[in-house]
Amino acid sequence: MGAEDKHISYRIYLVAFAIFVMAILVAVKLTNIQWVEGEYYRDLAQKRTVREITIPANRGNVYSSDGSLLATSIPNYDIRFDAMASKSENFKEYLKPLSDSLSVMFGKPSSYYYNTLKRARNNHNRYLFIARGLSYTQYMRVKSFPLFNLGAYKGGMITEQRTVREHPIGKIAKRTIGYDRLDSSGNEREVGIEGAFAEYLDGKDGKQMMQKIAKNQWKPIGDNNQIEPIDGCDIVSTIDVYIQDIAHHALLKQLEYYEADHGCVVVMETKTGYVRAISNLGRANDGSYYETINYAVGESQEPGSTFKLASLITLLEDKKVDTSEVYDTHDGIVTYYKRKVRDSRKGGYGKISLARGFELSSNTVLVQAVYDNYKDNPKQFVDHINAFGLNNRLGVSIKGEGRPRIPQPGDKSWSGISLPWMAFGYGVSMTPLQTLALYNAVANDGEMVKPLFVQEIKEWNKTIKKFDKEVLNPKICSQETIDKVKAVLENVVKKGTGSKLYSEDFSMAGKTGTAQVNYGRGKGKDNGMYYSSSFAGYFPADNPKYSCIVVIHKPSIYKGYYGADVSGPVFKRIAQKIFTDVPSTNQVDNLDREVEQQDKKYESYYTKAQKKYNTIPNLVGMSGMDAVALLGNMGLKVEVKGMGKVKKQSVAAGQPYERDQIITLELSS
Repeated sequence: MGAEDKHISYRIYLVAFAIFVMAILVAVKLTNIQWVEGEYYRDLAQKRTVREITIPANRGNVYSSDGSLLATSIPNYDIRFDAMASKSENFKEYLKPLSDSLSVMFGKPSSYYYNTLKRARNNHNRYLFIARGLSYTQYMRVKSFPLFNLGAYKGGMITEQRTVREHPIGKIAKRTIGYDRLDSSGNEREVGIEGAFAEYLDGKDGKQMMQKIAKNQWKPIGDNNQIEPIDGCDIVSTIDVYIQDIAHHALLKQLEYYEADHGCVVVMETKTGYVRAISNLGRANDGSYYETINYAVGESQEPGSTFKLASLITLLEDKKVDTSEVYDTHDGIVTYYKRKVRDSRKGGYGKISLARGFELSSNTVLVQAVYDNYKDNPKQFVDHINAFGLNNRLGVSIKGEGRPRIPQPGDKSWSGISLPWMAFGYGVSMTPLQTLALYNAVANDGEMVKPLFVQEIKEWNKTIKKFDKEVLNPKICSQETIDKVKAVLENVVKKGTGSKLYSEDFSMAGKTGTAQVNYGRGKGKDNGMYYSSSFAGYFPADNPKYSCIVVIHKPSIYKGYYGADVSGPVFKRIAQKIFTDVPSTNQVDNLDREVEQQDKKYESYYTKAQKKYNTIPNLVGMSGMDAVALLGNMGLKVEVKGMGKVKKQSVAAGQPYERDQIITLELSS
């Protein structure tokens, strides 16, 4: 018996010792977790229950040269409800009036909201969806509803804000205004002004703390952000909405009539290089036209006869010939290395001067003039073309400028026909904007300027960067040559290939162009004969204010394809409207009306604002940038004090207003 008790005692000691050791190990582990690894586990717990999210800053606005809003960021709000946040007595008291308010605003029966909210309370739902995509005004209205007006902690209203980009006047110059976003591969796509000036437009993002609640859902901790986002700067573009409207619809009309594949038009201010209008339209499968590619900036192709201007300037500047030099057109055909150069007129033009050959766009005359004078030294001709700057990109701010191609003697591609073919615009490659820069230089008495799409960058009313005229070539040739070339360009319209465009009411000067282009689509019923029709020039002829180029690709050959017939009327329409139908206001028709299929998703918030508001809206708490944009589109003049969100407005919400009335906004710092 004693031995058995002794054996039991040993086992008790052993168990006690094991428990003691385990207790020591637990104590060591707890100490290690608390003091050694404590920071790690605390951080892990924090990350799993609380996290910091980025609040994107409002991108700056893009304006036209006259102050019209072209692109803006506006806040959108999603509303959810934490059914467990409010006290029982508050929930019971305000459930019915809250349901009635939601019913009036969103159209569903009050009983629907009553039952939904009550069920959410019973199910302890802390993230009930209420509404999505509300405007600021709608958000402020919901925030004032019973129960919700008690705040996030007592009322349970959860607000999630995001920003959307809208275009108040429609998709005006869509590809030029552009966008800045990620593609499917996660890479940034920098398109147009939005992409080129993203560093100014983006602003600085803010931060907000979010807390994890049931079902892996997150809600904001409090109403205030940890770091408030700072709005981006505004961009004032060179676009004039009135000229843009004219150019857009003149181009669209011709594209539709000639059933063309695509086309573009650019109108540039002669002295400054400011691009006042640019439209790029391509045909979709349904026959409508969209702005999908910036052809004017990015499409480099053979220019055809518009390149003859470079040939003529070179001949005159090198003193090889004068405009009075006479050439035989040889019945409209000349041959080089067994390759024929033909005039568009069968039988040619007989014997005519160089000037007349240019006016009639005679290929045989220009080719003979260039080949006869440079065949022994083609490098002299090409070097002069290079000296104009035509072998280099213009270096415009918008990404994707096409690369010009000027064949160089000594290159592998250089051959016997390179020189004669260059003379009338084949074998070379240029974008419409690069061609326009040459014509603008002639209009500008030889000074070649860079095309500009942005005038200035502003931080509220303060200009932080201004873009003035940028000279690429101070003098492409002598004034004597400029004067001769100007006279010939004017005669093209008066009595040359552009004579159908002539008007006694306003003067124009320019050059037609018709190039046969290989679009790589094989032969069809039209035997694969595809054309690019163009017209480049300036107006008024005696004192040029604007230069312009129109290029229309692949018009129906059954309706016409010559530059004077297809592209010339667009040029004339623009010049005519600018100088004979000058508007009394800058109001234009919505540019989406002809291509409305490209944007049926939503009507611009600010366009709605113009129709909706008969009184001053409540702006308190709204981003200063958005408030200025909203009031500006209502026709009010805005004075701003400070930066941030609206803290105070000089005219109370609900008050009637008059156009051009001044309202002062005081912003929080």
